[in-house]
Amino acid sequence: MSSTQKFLLAILPKSWAQGMETESREWMLQCPCGYAKSVWDWGGIRWKAAGNPKKYLRCSQCGEMTWHLCAKGQQQQQG
Repeated sequence: MSSTQKFLLAILPKSWAQGMETESREWMLQCPCGYAKSVWDWGGIRWKAAGNPKKYLRCSQCGEMTWHLCAKGQQQQQG
């Protein structure tokens, strides 16, 4: 868990913190190789958000630095 996640979980009301974590886990960052990991698992927060931004990250599976598409509701693939 990132320091930002810890801080927000500590200061927000419990129901908000749970909603933030749940929604962040629904947003997936998907590599072109097909591997997907939630924003929360990357250490990020995506709460009450819209749109499908791209993030430049190193893939945990293929090891390449690529643009990962951020989309809500994609299935997480285990690597």
